[in-house]
Amino acid sequence: MKTIILSVSAARDLDNLPADVREQIAEGLISYAVSGRGDIKRLAGRDGYRLRIGRYRVIFDEDRTTILAIYIGKRETTTYRRS
Repeated sequence: MKTIILSVSAARDLDNLPADVREQIAEGLISYAVSGRGDIKRLAGRDGYRLRIGRYRVIFDEDRTTILAIYIGKRETTTYRRS
């Protein structure tokens, strides 16, 4: 199992979501950290990955032991432009 770390902005993004969506995202991240399974794609044009959880995306970076969530939010045109 990998350790999940939220950046300050990702934690703020998560706090601003409705409770049921927060729970879905937490379950999706935990599932990926434990099993390595999920709707994951490498980002084009920059480092990192995205995890799709319904209408929401988690932009993250990872190494052997850690998942660092950078952004959490709805899939919109600005989702992948945030750094």
